[in-house]
Amino acid sequence: MARRLVVLLIYSVVLNFCGAFASTADDHRRPMILPLHLTSPDDARHHRRAFDGRRLQRSEPNAHMRLHDDLLANGYYTTRLWIGTPSQMFALIVDTGSTVTYVPCFDCQECGKHQDPRFQPDLSTTYQPVKCNINCNCDDKGNQCTYERRYAEQSSSSGVLGEDVISFGNESALVPQRAVFGCENMETGDLYSQRADGIMGLGRGQLSVMDQLVDKGVISDSFSLCYGGMGVGGGAMVLGGIKSPPDMVYTHSDPFRSPYYNIELKEIHVAGKALKLNPKVFDQKHGAVLDSGTTYAYFPKDAFVAFKDAIMKEIYFLKQVHGPDPNYNDICFSGAGRDVTQLSKVFPQVDMVFSKGKKFSLSPENYLFPHTKVSGAYCLGIFENGDSTTLLGGILVRNTLVTYDREDNKVGFWKTNCSELWKSLSHENAQAPAPASNDWNSSGGISPDIAPGGLPPTDLPPIDLPGEGQIGQISFDMMLNSSSSMKPNFTELSESIARGLEVKISQVHLKNYTISGPNLLIRWTIVPDESANSFTTEKAMDIILRLTRHEMQLPHNFGSYELVKLKFQRKQSWWEQNSWMVAVGVSVASVLGLLALGTWLVWRYRSQRGVSYEPVDGVAGATVAEQELQPLK
Repeated sequence: MARRLVVLLIYSVVLNFCGAFASTADDHRRPMILPLHLTSPDDARHHRRAFDGRRLQRSEPNAHMRLHDDLLANGYYTTRLWIGTPSQMFALIVDTGSTVTYVPCFDCQECGKHQDPRFQPDLSTTYQPVKCNINCNCDDKGNQCTYERRYAEQSSSSGVLGEDVISFGNESALVPQRAVFGCENMETGDLYSQRADGIMGLGRGQLSVMDQLVDKGVISDSFSLCYGGMGVGGGAMVLGGIKSPPDMVYTHSDPFRSPYYNIELKEIHVAGKALKLNPKVFDQKHGAVLDSGTTYAYFPKDAFVAFKDAIMKEIYFLKQVHGPDPNYNDICFSGAGRDVTQLSKVFPQVDMVFSKGKKFSLSPENYLFPHTKVSGAYCLGIFENGDSTTLLGGILVRNTLVTYDREDNKVGFWKTNCSELWKSLSHENAQAPAPASNDWNSSGGISPDIAPGGLPPTDLPPIDLPGEGQIGQISFDMMLNSSSSMKPNFTELSESIARGLEVKISQVHLKNYTISGPNLLIRWTIVPDESANSFTTEKAMDIILRLTRHEMQLPHNFGSYELVKLKFQRKQSWWEQNSWMVAVGVSVASVLGLLALGTWLVWRYRSQRGVSYEPVDGVAGATVAEQELQPLK
């Protein structure tokens, strides 16, 4: 994941097959790629008309999907997508700047090692290759359509196009649907080395997942993303329309300008004061573009300098320090404290101003990232772009619900707690109706052959959770493999585990560890929150799924890890928890009882020995002469 790319590299490959799937300009990833060939206004209008007659009611089912990973630790957010019958699970980077979804193919000789096993078409009974035709580029044998994507950071992806059933998980009301995706046979650069399996393209283009689902008429032409806050990670994604909050701030997005999601950014205010800039500074070239696949934000030079100076003027009392990476000239400040919730008392509020004076306020977590080497220090997450385009990455919309309303050509922003938002979405989501048949056809979906939300194939034994409120703690062994021979910082590791499992740091307990060469075997125990004496079944299953699906992401300095053992302990009954105390009490009582009995017996014995007897019919001390018995008369 490149952080600062100042050169725009554009590479476009047009793929059309059967007159239905036409690729847009080449995708872009971090930090900036924009199209060489823009969609003409006439073509764009024709493309938009195709959706006008298919607007759905908001009551139509949506795909509610969790977001995983952490923007700063991993450089991206991922979601889970299941492909094929039976389903095969993949962790895909959510990218609004890409128009193709692709995963590694089983026979890829030039693909890296990723989070999940590669896709195996032969194992899916519903897979079909997209056959070669005159409207697409074909493989060497002339049998199957191909795709190719190249990116500015010198990474690339290429492979063949296939069609299969994609599923969105048990928490989604949207039933599985057929869709076209890429099956990679080559990766280079970041795509080769990243942990995520591939890309989920949400950009404008008929090969994107959004366009394919809208074309089928199963969702409305809108989707929403909500990224977790600083140090939290995770979040939620909804494919399809949702009811907008009444105070959501909207701005126009022009689909004629580019296939990417631009907004009408007019001004930026720092501490209530507008930056002194040319009114057109954010409207140059491709305008202000939202890209979920980019980590940070990139301003044109004049805007960046003005923003940096305005921030530094407001925090003159903080000490400026060097950044965590000597290869970059990060602008960092120390002395702000470690409590993220208190940053707004130190750093100023920043406002994005749209047309008609509409404002959306940013908190410090939307333009800062924590220094990884200096406690209580933070760095600017907004950088200078070598291009005149403004690129707005994921950092700018943390803890913000962003709705991409493609039907009405607008983008909405609403500040919220994205972790809590997922819970509310889960409660609102209705159970998906069971289809009448497992067969699929061109216009409908199929029922999941295997619940995508279930545990994936793993070497760990199956887990049978007890009833509600009966899970006392969860233990797991993890094997760290690091090139460093030094013992890791267990405090930092505990914090990373707490973030990955969405629990408090106080719930993560280190039990023991064993070092063997480059490997470190660590045993951890996750205990219930202090306010509860047991896990709910839902929370326990959430923790177990995050562990077994390898969703817990650790900073790179810890190296890779492997889950070796996992078990849970039932909550003990009062009798089980206090049986040893009862046993001790009974033992003590028995001993005391025996001591009391022994004491009484001794006392009684001694009392009997001390009694004196007086002679019968005599006086004490007198001598009585013996008398012979007299004969009877």
